[in-house]
Amino acid sequence: MIDEFAKANLHGRLRRDRRALLWKLDGLSEYDARRPLTATGTNLLGLVKHVASVEARYFGEVFDRPSPEPLPRWQDSDGSDLWAAEDETRDQIIEFYRRTWEHSDATIDELPLDAPGHVPWWPEPSPNTNLFAVLVHVLGETNRHAGHADILREGLDGRTGMRPEHEQQTDEEARAAHYAKIERAARPSAAVKA
Repeated sequence: MIDEFAKANLHGRLRRDRRALLWKLDGLSEYDARRPLTATGTNLLGLVKHVASVEARYFGEVFDRPSPEPLPRWQDSDGSDLWAAEDETRDQIIEFYRRTWEHSDATIDELPLDAPGHVPWWPEPSPNTNLFAVLVHVLGETNRHAGHADILREGLDGRTGMRPEHEQQTDEEARAAHYAKIERAARPSAAVKA
């Protein structure tokens, strides 16, 4: 009983957070979706591509249910899953993510939470795991990168919120006042040496 509840709850949260990550692309120009927004090149479309690749591996290879999508070997990861190449369209990457969802959802639906899996890139403490641990891990990865996307999107155009129904209207005056209040609280610590 608890296993089915846990599985349904975690899977539901994963579905919610997938949609939240994709929503961060809505309304952006091609350039803003792709351009590097941090010193390390983090970008919104690259986050979607990366999360799709991670999910494809964990719910595919780990349970001997390889993704139907072509993926580089995990040992050969060169960081190309973190950005969109010139010949990759936004639609291609989004559709790759959606097809990955279908494959992952089938794995989650068909296997019990204690189904054994093997993650060769997890050397410690053990590469042997189960669906429950992988589901928690992928949910954490998705949340982590959706959080990155939240910050990147806010930096681009001020848009905040987890889902369209939670989007907050931007009151520039109130936002500036809030920012100033936090800056005033932080300013005295500028003189303190680390």
